Amino acid sequence: MLTDSPVLRYELKIQVPARQVYQAFTNSTWLREWFCEIATVNPKPGGHLFMAWNNGFFAAGSYTELVRDQLVAFTWQGRGEPAPTWIKVAISPQNGASRVIIEHGGIGSGEAWTDIVEEFRKGWDSSLENLVSVLETGKDLRFVRRPMLGISLTDFNEEIARHLNVPVSKGIRLDSVVKGMGAEAAGLQGDDVVVRIDGKDVVDWGTLLESLSGQHAGNVVEVSFYRGPKLHTVQMKLSGRPLPEIPGSIVELAAVIRSRYEKSLAEIHTFITSITEEEARFKPEPGEWSVKQTLAHLIHSERSYQNWVAEVTTGFESFADDWGGNLEARLDALIAVYPTLTEQWQAFERAAAETIELLARLPEELVTHKGSFFRIAYNFMEDPHHLAHLDQMVAAVEAYRQQIPA
Repeated sequence: MLTDSPVLRYELKIQVPARQVYQAFTNSTWLREWFCEIATVNPKPGGHLFMAWNNGFFAAGSYTELVRDQLVAFTWQGRGEPAPTWIKVAISPQNGASRVIIEHGGIGSGEAWTDIVEEFRKGWDSSLENLVSVLETGKDLRFVRRPMLGISLTDFNEEIARHLNVPVSKGIRLDSVVKGMGAEAAGLQGDDVVVRIDGKDVVDWGTLLESLSGQHAGNVVEVSFYRGPKLHTVQMKLSGRPLPEIPGSIVELAAVIRSRYEKSLAEIHTFITSITEEEARFKPEPGEWSVKQTLAHLIHSERSYQNWVAEVTTGFESFADDWGGNLEARLDALIAVYPTLTEQWQAFERAAAETIELLARLPEELVTHKGSFFRIAYNFMEDPHHLAHLDQMVAAVEAYRQQIPA
């Protein structure tokens, strides 16, 4: 473990092949799974590394030496650090596992480095614990230990703020709250706009995650939110994160998700066949979706799931700093091509079937890449995204019927 030396030195034994440890330092998707929130790398001598975290810290460097499955060396220059340092990762097989020695050197002395060295120590302690967890079990400790508010999010922009009569255009707008979790117990509801948690401003997904940094399930935090023009402040008890039992194979995962999809699609189909084309076209309010637009969103979501699964599986995952929201023009474009409810339903049903078939055909090797497999399985084993929008469609039709004279 850590030795008292000018060079920070760590020695680990990880129960995975050396090629997976090497991948964890040379692939952007794998780096994000255990180390940082954003990464882009070009793993060749002289190739760049760039890594960033939700708390605003970032670091850059370049690879100086690479020996496949044996050695990774690179320079490091973090935000606010006085000078570049260097990192060396030596990997060797050991009784079916990997012996890993990590050295971080080139660290200066004096007052300018005192706090930075302590941050290096804390950062390596937590990150290497997570490296072992992700490679051996698939569980990202930053995720599984992070408490939950019990909310689902939706679009928020200046137009929606005006419609809701909310005096800010930056914040987190709630789509709904999860039954039995902290947000519901604190009295939050759909269309509330959260702007502050635990004394930290919340303006996007990254700042939401940062506001929960260091918190644990059972902690009580102060949450400020707008409901219309009025600012409310409540105390919220953070909930623990329930983790589903992750299937042990691709076949088992596909079977579980197929069953979940069949149930959710059956509920939506029952509703779709009970409404008219006119009801399906109706938009309750500006900025709100009709049934047809919601169905278009569900079709796009299935296509996005498929792209994401392919990217994670191949290790080339596209990533952005934040989410730009849903583009209404894209929803309407799909409706123009599939104009009737029947045509839209068929497109949705086929897109969902394609998602299941993709899961069933993923390479079995993915299961051994535990971090990537866990992420894919967990995301599909959460409550189906489809049903989160069924209430939205029902509400749109009810709004249409209420404005028709009896």
